[in-house]
Amino acid sequence: MSVLEQTASQKAIDLENKYGAHNYHPLPVVLNRGEGVYVWDVDGKKYYDFLSAYSAVNQGHCHPKIVEAMNEQAKTLTLTSRAFYNDMLGKYEKFACEFFNYDKMLPMNTGAEAVETALKICRKWAYEKKGIDENEAEIVVCENNFHGRTTTIISFSNDTVARKNFGPYTKGFIKIEYDNIEALEKHLESNKNIAGFLVEPIQGEAGVYVPSEGYLKKAKALCKKHNVLFMADEVQTGIARTGRLLATCGDCSCPEKNCSGTPDVKADILILGKALSGGAYPVSAVLANDAIMSVIQPGNHGSTFGGNPVAAAVAIAALTVVRDEKLAENADRLGEIFRSELNTYIKTSSIAKLVRGRGLLNAVVINDSEDSDTAWNICLKLRDNGLLAKPTHGNIIRFAPPLVMTEEQLMECVSIIIETLKTFE
Repeated sequence: MSVLEQTASQKAIDLENKYGAHNYHPLPVVLNRGEGVYVWDVDGKKYYDFLSAYSAVNQGHCHPKIVEAMNEQAKTLTLTSRAFYNDMLGKYEKFACEFFNYDKMLPMNTGAEAVETALKICRKWAYEKKGIDENEAEIVVCENNFHGRTTTIISFSNDTVARKNFGPYTKGFIKIEYDNIEALEKHLESNKNIAGFLVEPIQGEAGVYVPSEGYLKKAKALCKKHNVLFMADEVQTGIARTGRLLATCGDCSCPEKNCSGTPDVKADILILGKALSGGAYPVSAVLANDAIMSVIQPGNHGSTFGGNPVAAAVAIAALTVVRDEKLAENADRLGEIFRSELNTYIKTSSIAKLVRGRGLLNAVVINDSEDSDTAWNICLKLRDNGLLAKPTHGNIIRFAPPLVMTEEQLMECVSIIIETLKTFE
């Protein structure tokens, strides 16, 4: 790398450090182009993207069909607010409701906004439909959750970095151990003020924790028994990432990967974001049936940008790509190969303890403490070797490439990962 090129990268980093709030700790690489499974830095070096913008870019970087839909809509109408109708929102709502088999959709922009929306819907339903006294509703959540970083959401997080010095916190949440059906049953049996259960089908930020078989199915059954809303946060796990259209379907008996029927585990409130736009635009949504969504009336909730025409066009294109290119099936097949190859290596490894995941959402646990910098250093070396990934919780590296990846590309990446890990043995 020339001195001039080094200066170009460092200048971009220095600008962010000087003028931007320091709320992220990025890997030191400056990207300026992406296509499919690849990204390029300002120096022209090509990398495999194994983070996919935290699963927002499931359809690959700059997918031509998504970009075309965005560009074409942007030429005619970008924003009306919800003060008026536009000719795209209804088409999008119909498409999404039929795609995921729900009656109604409430469009928003970001994943955290969608979670906040679901919480509001759940509470209002509890007061107006279930009969809980106003301001008494409680929502059960799981420890080590990640649903965003708004004030309400960090109120039920146990991430000290996200919480410290941001109080006072919002009340009305009960935290239980993830993947502990007995804990959920205990609270549902003893507390009549519980309105909903909010859960990630797979805990991504916590380190790609996949619950035990049958957990989601049992949780949904308990919620139904006690008239409690089962809310699935599929912002990161949804849209084919885990080898099914939705990760909740991983607990179903149905063999379909892109199932839009009635799965064994169907959320009462489904929360989507990220890959709902293929990473091209901020798009999120909350879906529910009429009996639940009918509690939302004019003035109860809204967003100037939520449901804008560009978002509608982009989301329709993004979901169409998932369906037509069979990305769930591809993620399921390649995920099995990835874990098999890594497990073979791990059997004789001293640096990697285990690999876990579902579909193309996977994590490798590094044999070191959470407060070590080993995983970070491994990611720096992976970068040097042409692959971008990021640690979570200190000693866990998440691997989540775009779902358009081919088997040949995957095997090349597996080789990069294993050869890199070997240098730390």
